[in-house]
Amino acid sequence: MELAEAQQKVHDWINANGVRYFNELTNMAILTEEVGEVARIIARKYGEQSFKSSEGHYDLADELSDVLFVLICIANQTGIDLTESLHRNLEKKTARDIVRHRSNQKLQ
Repeated sequence: MELAEAQQKVHDWINANGVRYFNELTNMAILTEEVGEVARIIARKYGEQSFKSSEGHYDLADELSDVLFVLICIANQTGIDLTESLHRNLEKKTARDIVRHRSNQKLQ
């Protein structure tokens, strides 16, 4: 699925199921919550923390999709074309980081 298609699918879903977009501040809070859920899984699965017995099954793919969904909502409601934005961002990173990362001894 292309980013533009994902943006349209989320928009259609919001209109059919969500009534309307939450406002930008609410979506920012939801995004923070979802990123926290990703962090919890990463810290426990790949980091040094362990899952509590009271913690149910966590699905990293599902949580990352939750983050993506909210990011798309924010992009849609603020008029951002994520395809164009990602292209510009990759160009910026390439120009800025092409030498920096290759010369970073920590990455060798």
